[in-house]
Parts: sequence; C-alpha cells; structure tokens
Amino acid sequence: MSAKIKYTDEPLGNLRVVPDFLPPPEDLVFREEGVKVTIALSKRSVEFFKSEARKRNTQYQRMIRRLLDAYAERYAQPSTQRSRANSRNRA
Repeated sequence: MSAKIKYTDEPLGNLRVVPDFLPPPEDLVFREEGVKVTIALSKRSVEFFKSEARKRNTQYQRMIRRLLDAYAERYAQPSTQRSRANSRNRA
C-alpha cells in the first residue's frame, strides 16, 4: 500500500490564476444536421482513411466528414464577398 498523505495548513506559495480555456458543455455536444449523400471515392483514399481510423480507434466516415467540414469552413466566404468577387470577374 502507498504511504498516506499528510495534509498541513501551510501557505501554498506563489499561485497564479489560469484563465478558463475549456469550452462550455453545449459546445462539446454539437451535432450538425446530416445529409445522406452517395459519393464514389478512390479506393486509395478509402483505404487510407480506414487505416488511419483503425490507428486512432475511430470511424473512417467520421474522419472524412470532419475533413470536408474543415475544408468547407476554411474556404467558405460570406455571400456578399462572393457576389462582389463574381461581379468583378464578369467585368
């Protein structure tokens, strides 16, 4: 058995407050509305994601979905910027 910890009422020393960095619970449970699609992927891509998913104990479809979501978020532009860019390209 391990030694028992003996607590004392001594000063703790120089402490600092760490800012809260954890997301609220509602941000941890997000689940966006899904849309079922049929898509043909290359065998090489599917094998890659299946292999990586096994290593990380997750589902390969989930990895693909997160990749697509990240790509869409990165390259999504507000409609006003898109419409201005399109009008400039037409001119």
